[in-house]
Amino acid sequence: MTKKAEPKLLAGGNPQIAKGDGDAPVQAYIAAIPGWKRDAAAKLDKLIEKTLPGVRKAVKWNSPFYGAPGQGWFLSFHVFTKYIKVLFFEGVKLTPEPPVGSKDPNGRYFHITEDGAIDEAQVADWIRQAAKLPGWLKH
Repeated sequence: MTKKAEPKLLAGGNPQIAKGDGDAPVQAYIAAIPGWKRDAAAKLDKLIEKTLPGVRKAVKWNSPFYGAPGQGWFLSFHVFTKYIKVLFFEGVKLTPEPPVGSKDPNGRYFHITEDGAIDEAQVADWIRQAAKLPGWLKH
């Protein structure tokens, strides 16, 4: 029996997962996240699914991506040492805007820290708003 290789962890504990479409690569990414960030990412993933049933998922550039059918990608997250950075690609169009700016003038972030606390109602509202906007279409 051949032992399956564990995903390599990049800087900050971000898993190196092959690009792929669908839920399976996203779940593999989440499963490979170390420590408290795994539970926080799983909670975020469930909130996205609950808020937007039928959400499109993929892993690209070692990050999960979420999209609305026909609208492109609206959200992605990435694991860093002390937090998970959650990006809304068109975050400047959300009300209120997520709190952290981006190098991209359209993007806005919020961070999930070790306490794992997020304002689920606010995040769900951002998800609903973002899913209605034309998203990021780069494949």
